[in-house]
Amino acid sequence: MPAAATIALFMAAALALNLTPGPDMMYVTARSVADGRRAGVVAALGIGAGTLVHIAALALGLAALLAAVPLAYDVLRLAGAVYLLAIGVQLLVRRPTAGAAHRLAPSALGTVFAQAVLTNVLNPKVALFFLAFLPQFVDPAAGPALAQIVLLGLLFDLQGTGVNVAVALLASGTSARLRANTRVVSVLQWLTGAIFVALGARLTLAK
Repeated sequence: MPAAATIALFMAAALALNLTPGPDMMYVTARSVADGRRAGVVAALGIGAGTLVHIAALALGLAALLAAVPLAYDVLRLAGAVYLLAIGVQLLVRRPTAGAAHRLAPSALGTVFAQAVLTNVLNPKVALFFLAFLPQFVDPAAGPALAQIVLLGLLFDLQGTGVNVAVALLASGTSARLRANTRVVSVLQWLTGAIFVALGARLTLAK
């Protein structure tokens, strides 16, 4: 299993990502506004369920690849470094925008959950990010890669679901105003960009 310090670093980086407004948070907020807090929480759970699909796909595919081609680990780490650096730089230089979530037509809770799952699963950026983000916290000397990827993925998913549930509970008041505040969005965007650049640099220099 990864060391405690590695897990702490992972959770800090994951929190910066999970707190940054994106499509998943927008959907949760929109459902909270359209259908109320209960629907917003269901949407958050649906996003979490969708993330499990990405975790399973990554864990099975990546673990098999690393076992078959040891050199793939270093190649993947370097490719992930480039990707994270690119994301970080884009976030640092991009002008932040703030906007309220679009109002959605009211739907049944089952439909809300299904739409949330699809919103997450069908987003290729989520899969690509997981592929670049998780491997740098996997230590081949700390045990099976599969177990480490599943553990880190579940921690990320639990944290992200918690953030989205909080957004759902607050969407009708505080959260909506914060997300509409350009300064808050700017700070979150800059913080996430800086962390991604740091992670990319760390990954590049790792041996």
